[in-house]
Amino acid sequence: MSNFETTYLGLHLKNPLVAASSGLTSSVEKIKELEKAGIGAVVLKSIFEEQINNEVSSLLVKEQQNMDYPEAEDYIKGYLRDNSINDHIELLEESKKVVDIPVIASINCVSADEWTTFAKDFENAGADAIELNIFYVPTDRNEKPGVVEQLYLDVLKKVKSVVSIPVAVKFGVNHSNIIGMADKLKANGASGIVMFNRFYEPDINLETLALTSSEVFSSPSELRRSLRWVGLVSSAVPTIDIAASTGIHDGSAVIKQLLAGAQVTQLCSSLYINGASVIAEMLDEMSGFMKKWNFKKPDDFRGRLSYKNIPDPMLYERSQFMKYFSNRK
Repeated sequence: MSNFETTYLGLHLKNPLVAASSGLTSSVEKIKELEKAGIGAVVLKSIFEEQINNEVSSLLVKEQQNMDYPEAEDYIKGYLRDNSINDHIELLEESKKVVDIPVIASINCVSADEWTTFAKDFENAGADAIELNIFYVPTDRNEKPGVVEQLYLDVLKKVKSVVSIPVAVKFGVNHSNIIGMADKLKANGASGIVMFNRFYEPDINLETLALTSSEVFSSPSELRRSLRWVGLVSSAVPTIDIAASTGIHDGSAVIKQLLAGAQVTQLCSSLYINGASVIAEMLDEMSGFMKKWNFKKPDDFRGRLSYKNIPDPMLYERSQFMKYFSNRK
């Protein structure tokens, strides 16, 4: 049997497959099923700051009389926040009792509000690490680009000030300097980064003339969104662990991300589409690859095709299909 053991955020994993934060990691039963299927670690379903704030606003609108009492908003927000956090703590505690794989708590946040300090409660509940899922949509045209990056750093620093366990930051591809962002996150205490977040994207239903959600699940072709940047960042910021995410639907995608320099890969859409049995299929494919090339463990080939390790690193920088389209008519 192949040795798939690796580390991520200083944690020992039996393999580099991590279940991403989703409905599939929202209960102890589901997490036990993932462990039985062979997953290396799980990231619990996030608590959502944005959702809590929206629920507060919705309740206040329904109860119009509360709009005249500022303390009512504080009470409702505190109540909903505490319930969400308590649910997360309970899931953490129960999961740690029944599984042996690392369990990572997840916070989905849009600000550096005071509630991020509850990360300490997740640490006390037994979380092996914390993943910060940060996303902010700037809608003010006068807002300076640096404000967005600073938000990520502010949230990270606030959480790091109250916990001693490792912290990873999950962010999107829409940054002006992704390598620079990874470097700043490392400098401010991040042990790892997740590349990249797959955010909700709107669509328009022409039959109802209403705004709706676009396709929820990723496709295998979306692997390209992160593969380039995994290869670049793993070379430029080698001291930060990278969890590759999005478009990872089979074992070959896992292998490619490890070759580019990822420490682990996060699975979500593939688990929804194919079920937990896809974990064993991915590991079988990895085993075949490792035997073919006589690799004993993931460290033997991790980063072998990263930016700094290939003869022509310009292949990672190229942005146009020059060779392909130059001969097309």
